[in-house]
Amino acid sequence: MSQAPVLYLIVCAAPPAQRIGELVELLMADGWRVCLIATPIAASWLDCDVLADQTGYPVRAQWRRPDDPEPHPPADVAAVVPATFNTLNKWATGASDTLVLGILNELLGSGLPIQVFPRVKAVLTAHPAYQPNLERLREAGVVVHDGDVLRTPEEMSPNRWAVVVDALRATRSDT
Repeated sequence: MSQAPVLYLIVCAAPPAQRIGELVELLMADGWRVCLIATPIAASWLDCDVLADQTGYPVRAQWRRPDDPEPHPPADVAAVVPATFNTLNKWATGASDTLVLGILNELLGSGLPIQVFPRVKAVLTAHPAYQPNLERLREAGVVVHDGDVLRTPEEMSPNRWAVVVDALRATRSDT
């Protein structure tokens, strides 16, 4: 029997991050092995011990030492939920000054399926760098979902994560 596919769930510091445990539960019920990787600020918002117990893997936010073993199995798919203005723009330009960005840049180079669910303030989406950087990521093969997906009135409803789970389920079927 084959093991469940591995999903790298990359979490940035935006309001939906505070409820990421709900998404993890749904994804695991849907057949994923979930490995959480968080920006340093997002990690400070999370109960990393509870999430590590939930997933069976440590929540990563910092680089590991060269001699330390890799704590997560290799990914089959990655999702950035929520993706912030800062992370998206830095990623599109190739910056790797955090673990999240380093991993995203490596995954982009690997050709692995990557789904992105932005949570960006409307005033920031008007910044002249934002749309061209999203386009750059799309051209590299990243699926960037509508920025309102995590901002809708349903954001706080019980089915707030349905669009994410459905999109990742479709990705899993394609791999």
